[in-house]
Amino acid sequence: MTRLSVEMLAADTVEPITSAGHAQLGIAVLGGIAVIVLLITKFKLHAFLALTVGALALGAFAGAPLDKVIVSFTTGLGTTVAGVGVLIALGAILGKLLADSGGADQIVDTILARAKGRSMPWAMVLIASVIGLPLFFEVGVVLLIPVVLMVAKRGNYSLMRIGIPALAGLSVMHGLVPPHPGPLVAIDAVGANLGVTLALGVLVAVPTVVIAGPVFSRYAARWVDVPAPERMVPPRASEDLEHRPGFAATLATILLPVVLMLSKALVDIVVDDPEHSVQRVFDVVGSPLIALLAAVFVGFFTLGRPAGFSKERLSRTVEKGLAPIAGILLIVGAGGGFKQTLIDSGVGRMILEISEDWSIPALLLAWLIAVAIRLATGSATVATVSAAGLVAPLAADMSTTHTALLVLAIGAGSLFFSHVNDAGFWLVKEYFGLTVGQTVKTWSVMETIISVVAGALVLLLSLVI
Repeated sequence: MTRLSVEMLAADTVEPITSAGHAQLGIAVLGGIAVIVLLITKFKLHAFLALTVGALALGAFAGAPLDKVIVSFTTGLGTTVAGVGVLIALGAILGKLLADSGGADQIVDTILARAKGRSMPWAMVLIASVIGLPLFFEVGVVLLIPVVLMVAKRGNYSLMRIGIPALAGLSVMHGLVPPHPGPLVAIDAVGANLGVTLALGVLVAVPTVVIAGPVFSRYAARWVDVPAPERMVPPRASEDLEHRPGFAATLATILLPVVLMLSKALVDIVVDDPEHSVQRVFDVVGSPLIALLAAVFVGFFTLGRPAGFSKERLSRTVEKGLAPIAGILLIVGAGGGFKQTLIDSGVGRMILEISEDWSIPALLLAWLIAVAIRLATGSATVATVSAAGLVAPLAADMSTTHTALLVLAIGAGSLFFSHVNDAGFWLVKEYFGLTVGQTVKTWSVMETIISVVAGALVLLLSLVI
């Protein structure tokens, strides 16, 4: 058995890893990530299988016993799913309820009725940001595309002037703001406070989405001046409903979990006494599980009942909301297994030891690692979970706010330059009827702006808080 294998088995080992050990672990990391990238890009293997094989390859390259590698992987998978799986499921249910009840259409129509002319791109980014809070990116795109096409056609707008702000709003929410899967996994991996991360995520998201959305859309519309494609606009959910929820009730339901989680974070700061009755109450109602669970049950009455949903229809909506997330849960779980394999094999400690001699800030390092994995695999989620596992040890001595910023740095890096190996790239291309070159000039550049601006804001915040 190699020295590295012994270190992996000895949980209480604190001796520094030798230079030879660093080299072997470095090769193991590169080899494991290379296996994942190759399987996803070359062989088109599902990310869940690629991450599983990559974790086993990492352990093998590190010289660790295979049975211990399997234990590490399954432990990490189980812990991650237990930590964030229920939250992802609840978010999916709320998103499906929002879409099927016509609540999303109600928000869209209300805001568009009050937006004219130059304010339309700002209205689109507002709609996408609000709708994007509980919805996965792909679901949000499918939901908003009919609105984007309708507004562009009826208002004679350039498609990019309307479409880019909508995509920016969805993408920023997806990468930076919980309860989306990526930020949740990173929060779990580095031990960040969810409320603080949510508050700082919103703080970073606002200027980021303004720059990447309405501001950049001016230039994108000049570079790619295309009209809305002549295609059949998919029917909206509310067209088959006699009634739909009101605007205020829908907005309150969407924002309920955000308000509860932010309230908990605020009480933790103001009260700062774990035994205080007020803080104990908010520790419960502001926990992600209770906050999202409350929003789902409130949604049954504020969204489902006004739409005329029966108990059976509500049950079917829940089932339909859960079905599409099976793959996401498996990818997130396998990412957690890969992360645990990294930690147990000593990679985390190696990065911690090496980084002590580097002048590069930890937040910038996290951003760069996420960028590299994003460019290689095309998946923001894979980039987030992998980067979080690699840099998790760096959070050990960080303050609560800087640990939250570490999560945001990872999230920002995971959005860098979407290209042909990203499913989102092709989704945007086909829906908007663009060529590959046009998609790069618009969507890919927009994603890069989001990543760079958000990363820069995270670094600036780290200097003042």
